[in-house]
Amino acid sequence: MTSSTVRPGARHILVAGGGIPGLALALALKQAHGPALAATLCDPALASGGSRQRGRAYAVAAGARRMLERLGVWERLTGAAQPIHDMAISDSRLADPVRPVFLTFGQDREGEDPFAHMVEAEPLVEALLAGAREAGLVLDARGVSGARPEGRAMRVTLSDGESLAASLVAASDGARSRLREAAGIGWVGRSYPQMGIVATIGHARDHEGRAYEHFLPGGPFAILPLTRGGRLGHRSSIVWTERAADVPALLGGGPEEVLAEIERRFTLNLGALSLEDGPSAHPLAFGLARSYRAERLALLGDAAHVIHPIAGQGLNLGLADAAALAEAVSDALRLGMDPGGEDVLRAYERSRRFDALAMAAATDGLNRLFSNDVLPVRLIRDLGLGLVDRSPALKRFFIGEAAGLRGEQPRLLRGEAL
Repeated sequence: MTSSTVRPGARHILVAGGGIPGLALALALKQAHGPALAATLCDPALASGGSRQRGRAYAVAAGARRMLERLGVWERLTGAAQPIHDMAISDSRLADPVRPVFLTFGQDREGEDPFAHMVEAEPLVEALLAGAREAGLVLDARGVSGARPEGRAMRVTLSDGESLAASLVAASDGARSRLREAAGIGWVGRSYPQMGIVATIGHARDHEGRAYEHFLPGGPFAILPLTRGGRLGHRSSIVWTERAADVPALLGGGPEEVLAEIERRFTLNLGALSLEDGPSAHPLAFGLARSYRAERLALLGDAAHVIHPIAGQGLNLGLADAAALAEAVSDALRLGMDPGGEDVLRAYERSRRFDALAMAAATDGLNRLFSNDVLPVRLIRDLGLGLVDRSPALKRFFIGEAAGLRGEQPRLLRGEAL
């Protein structure tokens, strides 16, 4: 645990959950307000640092990258961020000898910043933690077991029984958020009959910053470029969606059998392959909180929404939540308002709810469209991919959406100070 000097009468913000969105929110607020704001982040996983995220990697969109740059986090990731220069999308069956590319993104963006970077979770979490310690954020390796409104504050009970008061509690405690349930906020969702498999793959040839998304009947198989390393000199992360009923057989063999299954989907474009880390399988689900707020409580990240990984936007949605909540709270503090007041939380919810709903619906629809082998549907979707590929305006639109650069964005996502 670290502590900081807090000015008498300072407001207190408590973040429950030390994942990337929660860390980013707490860091942004503490950097913006210093001793005028007491900020505490509670999570038992803090005791293990970034190691709890080992083996995972994220596509950080351009807007989220601007936020991390503004927070001083991006500069700590030198050598750990791999730009995605372009992306190729194919649609085929597993047994097809050739996988024709129907759509490419990024090749017409010469001279522009990459629309995304791949960053492994472990160095990203460590960079956020380093920034948090430098800013004087209190990092508490205890969990939050409960929180209830008490006058003009929230009475928060920690896992060891100690309690403290906070002006606002930000729940970033995951899809099964205990704080969301305790506040009586409903959840609308369902489980997919699929699992997501993640692993780090070594390969002999340079990926040259190109990502691949192979749409297969069982679900998308994404190959995402990572920085150099591994036994063969080059690495990529895979996000492999497969029917849940098939996963035990696919992953139940030894490393050689698992690698053979990966090779069938990976193709040989990048030469010989090796299994560097993983695989690990995770159930997939769709879910949205009925509200992003309760009295002196705000939800963000997976506590507010869970989406299919088909577009790689889960982390970016969470960081956009953090940026919007930090802006609403910061503006209230500067105006002398209550940062946990109903008007502040309503403004936060209004700024984020539609965006999350639209992304959840889009990813759910894409998964339904591409995770099947019905011939008429395949013909229609491949025609649609081809039409997009031939339309520069449509490609720019979709790239802007993927980069998080369209629409009205919170200041941090524009690279501006709070």
